[in-house]
Amino acid sequence: MSKGLIAGIAVLAVVLILFFMGVGKYNSLMRAEESIDGAWSQVENQYQRRFDLIPNLVETVKGYADFEKETLLGVTEARARAMGAMANTNGGRNLEGFQEADRGYGVAMGRFFGYTETYPDLKANKNFLELQAQLEGTENRIATERGRFNDEVKAFNTKLKTFPSNVIASMTGLEKREYFESNEGAQEAPKVNFGE
Repeated sequence: MSKGLIAGIAVLAVVLILFFMGVGKYNSLMRAEESIDGAWSQVENQYQRRFDLIPNLVETVKGYADFEKETLLGVTEARARAMGAMANTNGGRNLEGFQEADRGYGVAMGRFFGYTETYPDLKANKNFLELQAQLEGTENRIATERGRFNDEVKAFNTKLKTFPSNVIASMTGLEKREYFESNEGAQEAPKVNFGE
């Protein structure tokens, strides 16, 4: 064999190795991005569960107490806004609008539960307690799924910053994904005020 042929085979081997390494890194990035999308769909699934429970909770409460119409209407409207915003998250890529709507939902539900404290018959009602427990369980599930989503985002974003994945990512247009962040003031305990 001539030296030129050997050199050509060596160059071809290096090119093939680099090509397959690039394909492997690209596939790894695609799997990581798909994991984020799957994790976000689980977050949406838990939010949907929450949104499905609220009408039942409100109907149960309406049967046992004469609440201010504003409070019940506020919960219903906040639910609708949050569901609409959830539909516009673009697979977890646009969380800002959703998080704003979710804050409004949290305020409405806080007010709602504040009123329930003033009605002892309502608190003792089995149906209400059961639905309240389900809602609490749903909130825990949401927190778990948001944590998993953030773990997947962290893994993906880390890959985008490391070599050689960062080269493949820039060539294919992959961009850093957004974390799900807690609402502003979430670190502070909520204040219950029966006067509002």
